Amino acid sequence: MNIRVLLADDEAMVRAGLRLLIDNEPDLTVVGEAVDGAEAVAVAKRTAPDVVLMDIRMPNVDGIEAARQIIAARPEARIVMLTTFREDRYLQDALRAGVSGFLLKVSPPQQMLDAIRIVADGGGLLDPSVTLRVIETFSGQAGRTSRADDLAKLSPRELDVLAFVARGMSNAEVAARLYIGEATVKTHVANFLMKLGLRDRVQAVAFAYESGLIRPGEPDATG
Repeated sequence: MNIRVLLADDEAMVRAGLRLLIDNEPDLTVVGEAVDGAEAVAVAKRTAPDVVLMDIRMPNVDGIEAARQIIAARPEARIVMLTTFREDRYLQDALRAGVSGFLLKVSPPQQMLDAIRIVADGGGLLDPSVTLRVIETFSGQAGRTSRADDLAKLSPRELDVLAFVARGMSNAEVAARLYIGEATVKTHVANFLMKLGLRDRVQAVAFAYESGLIRPGEPDATG
């Protein structure tokens, strides 16, 4: 599988560095570049990328609005936001827009390449330093939204799996904790994503804290 990548960043040097890195990988291809969100939307319509690496702050149309428009036009497109430590206020809006992950601009090159492959394969990705801020953002809303009502849609086992996923566990780790097969975990993940209308595990993390299913520092109650 060749993964088609669109680069959206208003800094030419950033785009050039990303292109050089990505085009050296046999399974990755840069199919377009954009200097702002409006151009990103237009180029995405023309090139149909699998993954978009999107800067959050760009002139004219920002990365979050561009992500909304791209996902609306091509729901299968996966968006990874390129962020910095100073952009916490954008996390909630970006997750609600349906992005598949956040990656710090200072991340190691291999982490960025891995991120592209992970989201292209249907996964979600949060840089570890971003994960804590996502948790803090959404856990502060627990009990103040209607999201808690959605928990009633899930079976007890789906709730267990969601709680472990939200704590950052892989399918294999969840399977070991619950003494079930990894394929069964995958089925539960697919089921709760569908029932809750979530795109991927990144949104599942936000939902788990926003709904109050788990809270920061709370010990595991399962297993």
